[in-house]
Amino acid sequence: MAGAWSFRIIVLSLFSAALLVAFGGVTDRLIPLFAIGAFLAFTLSQAGMVQHWRRVGRPAKHHSLWINAVGAVATGITLVVVVVSKFMEGAWLAVIVVPLVVLLFARINRHYRSVAKQVADDEPLVLSKAEPPIVLVPVQSWSKLTSRGLRFALELSPDVRALHILTQDSTISELTAVWEELVAGPARAAGFPPPQLILRKSTYRQFFAPLVDYVLQLRDGHPDRDIVVIVPDLVVHRFYHAFLHNNRGAVLRSLLRLRGGPRVVVVNTPFYLDD
Repeated sequence: MAGAWSFRIIVLSLFSAALLVAFGGVTDRLIPLFAIGAFLAFTLSQAGMVQHWRRVGRPAKHHSLWINAVGAVATGITLVVVVVSKFMEGAWLAVIVVPLVVLLFARINRHYRSVAKQVADDEPLVLSKAEPPIVLVPVQSWSKLTSRGLRFALELSPDVRALHILTQDSTISELTAVWEELVAGPARAAGFPPPQLILRKSTYRQFFAPLVDYVLQLRDGHPDRDIVVIVPDLVVHRFYHAFLHNNRGAVLRSLLRLRGGPRVVVVNTPFYLDD
């Protein structure tokens, strides 16, 4: 919560600084904006109370309703007078910005309502004919990140596939020569089906395109199963170390979520560095 309030304070400070710059640092020129904001708030609050008294059933509601109605009319007239008399002195900004902000909030509210309607579900959990997913682990070379990703993949499904993209800088012998010793053998010894090693050649040193294409082929070829893509991720302790490593994992997650559709699930397996 403290972080949210800090963000709001920062945004408010930026807007205030922008207003000062726009009006040349002369605070007197901001008085029309303050007046419009104040009387607009008074008018809306009084009008809101009128609606409140119309809905309640208290015996003395008519007395309170008329008091608030008079207040709404009085502050509304004052608001119009300020807008007309101070329009060229800066009031035009509020006339333009306030309707835009109201429209923005209405659009945001409509979006939230649409999301709530789409995700709402009152049906029980359906597990009939649930097939295990096909789990795909992108593999560049053998490392602790690869080991962690494959270990987690074997816990999810018996059908695990490791995809190795062969670029001009890599050779087939990098993984095939040690796959039985490092992966297939230990998997069988532990009672797991050994993961398949899938090799795909890439021209022009492309990495993402052949990987995403293979995921889409799996999705289209198995319409009754989900495709889970395990993306190993390196987690650093110091934020500036993140600039020293590539962001392939983040790019891959974005591409898969953009093109994969609802049956492609992206799972992140973080590997934390000691320092």
